This record gives sequence, C-alpha cells and structure tokens, in this order.
Amino acid sequence: MRTTLLVCFAVLSVTILSGDHPSAAEPKKAELPKVNPLMADKLKNAQLLLEGLALNDFEKIQKSAEELMRISKAAEWTVLKTPMYEVNTNNFRRAAETIIKKAKEKNVDGATLAYVDMTVSCVRCHQHCREVRNTSFTPIHE
Repeated sequence: MRTTLLVCFAVLSVTILSGDHPSAAEPKKAELPKVNPLMADKLKNAQLLLEGLALNDFEKIQKSAEELMRISKAAEWTVLKTPMYEVNTNNFRRAAETIIKKAKEKNVDGATLAYVDMTVSCVRCHQHCREVRNTSFTPIHE
C-alpha cells in the first residue's frame, strides 16, 4: 500500500513538474470569438453607463447613453433585416432615450430601470440573431 502511494506521488510529481499542462496558477485562457468593432464599442459604453449608475455620475450616464444611441444609428448596426430585429432596435433606442432623459433629471432609479430595459433588448436581439443564423437554409451545391 505504501509503495503504491509512493509511486502515485512520484508520477504526480513528474507530471506537475514536466510543464506539459496548464497549471492551476496559469488558467487556460478562453478564446473569445471575434467581435464586431461596433458591438465591442457598444459593450464598452454599456459598461461605462453601468459604472455611471453605480457612482451616481449623471454626466457619465448621459454621455454613455448618447454614445449608445449614436452607435445604434450606424449603418453597420443592422445585421439582419427582420421585423423582430427592428423591434429590438427600436426598444434599445427608446431605452437609451429614456436613460438620457432620466440622467438630465438626475433620476438614478429611472435611468437604472431604463438600463435594465436596454439590456433586455440587447439579450433578446442577440438571441434572435443566433436563432436566425442557426435556422438559415444553406443550399447544398451538387
């Protein structure tokens, strides 16, 4: 029994010291999918907006929401031409407009609720885009 434990310990030690695997101290980095620069900018501004809400920084809230509105009007924003995509885009813009209005009124609760609405519109839109892409018919070439 003692010999078995020593052999197991030796094998484990050699495996750990060999460096052929990721160690606990060096977690394996997950590969992130390539993100559209517009969507990366949207995420950055949504995070800044959340920071503004947390800090009660109405200028940051307003500025971030205005930038999100600008981004949503860029031509590259439209990745699908479906009625549901349009609904989600309109919901996003309405929420951004409400955030701007509430920031001007210094109403953090109203801005926070609108931020939640905006986030829901993002999640629903991304779900819709995945569904459309996953169910698209791809013709088979003969």
